[in-house]
Parts: sequence; structure tokens; C-alpha cells
Amino acid sequence: MGTTIELTTSDGHKLGAYQAEPSGAPRGSVLVIQEIFGVNAHIRSVCDDYAQEGYRALAPALFDRVERGVELGYDGPATQRGAGIVMQLKPGDVLRDLQASADELAKTGKVGVVGYCYGGTMTWAAACRLDRIAAASSYYGGRIAQQLDKPPRVPVILHFGEQDAMIPVADIDKVRAAFPDVPVFVYPAGHGFNCDARASYHAESAKLAKQRTLELLAKHLG
Repeated sequence: MGTTIELTTSDGHKLGAYQAEPSGAPRGSVLVIQEIFGVNAHIRSVCDDYAQEGYRALAPALFDRVERGVELGYDGPATQRGAGIVMQLKPGDVLRDLQASADELAKTGKVGVVGYCYGGTMTWAAACRLDRIAAASSYYGGRIAQQLDKPPRVPVILHFGEQDAMIPVADIDKVRAAFPDVPVFVYPAGHGFNCDARASYHAESAKLAKQRTLELLAKHLG
């Protein structure tokens, strides 16, 4: 079981964050970036999982800028509510929240970033724009193709589902063309394939993507 801590950003905003720590000395730290459903039970379980792998893991509550304590499920109304909150977030504010999280995690070693859906897009942004990041693994980031103005500053791997109705194949091809050295993995799955609380969960794809992510973290964090 993890704990909730409070972070303070460069503009004085205070936000909550779920933290899970390994049983021994951390190999490094992992910044886990939420989907549009808040820091819910699934995101907390992702943090717990990385803690079991030996990393200190932290998931900042990015929705705290709009509404605190948001935890959503995966039905239609929840999706609409989460998307509505995301629309109210300013990208610069989110990057400040993520930088504060990375700064905190850097106290326990090198920092990797892992994010899903909305968090997948923000993982790409973090790799391109933030300090104290050593590597990043982005899952089905739907707006990466619209953020190709800056190259990643650290090693990044990208995961997409070939059956993802939300991310056109043309967008994946656009990312590949812009940054041919960035590994792009496409799985026989749909959007959200890593989340075992969703109907789109695909166990084999989730296992392989995690394996690749752990290999990335081991190489660049320890």
C-alpha cells in the first residue's frame, strides 16, 4: 500500500500525489502519469507494481488544478467528465506539476516516466521539455503527432494498439517519420490495452509493453 503526499509547484500550486516505495533501496524512480480518469485504483496499482520492481513510483493528481480527489471509472459519463477536466487544464500548468514530481523523485535517483492515454501524450511532452528525466515510456498517447516541434531529450519508447480507434495509423506513421530513431511498438490491441479494469485490456500486449518498459528503465535508471 502506498501513501498520499503533497507537492508544491514553481507557481505555488499544491497537489496531491500517490507514492509507492519499494521494500529496499530504490533502483531509481518512476513518474506515472494518469489517464483522463484521475489517480484512480488502476493508476495506484501501476505505482504499486513499479514499487515491486524496485522503483519509487509517484502519480501526481493532475486534476487537482481543476477539482481535487477525482477518481473515475471507465463508462461513457466518466469518460466525458474526464475529458472535460482535461480541456480545462493548461499545458504549462501540467508541465509545472510534472516538473515538481520529477524534482521530488530525483531525490531517490534517476527518473523515468511512464504514462497512459492522456498521460502518454504528457510523457512525450515531459521527455521533450522537462529537466531531471532520464527515460520515458509512452502508452497510446493520442496527441503526440501534434507535438512534433521539439525532439525528445532522453530515450523514449512508444506503445500503440493497431486496433485503437482513437489514434489513426497515419498519426503513428507521422511520429515515425519525424523521429525514425524512436522505437515505436504496435500491438494487436485497442486503446487502453494496459488497463486490466477496462474491456480493452489485452494481457499479452500489456505484458510485452511492460517488459520493454522495464528494460528501458533498467538501462537508463538502474
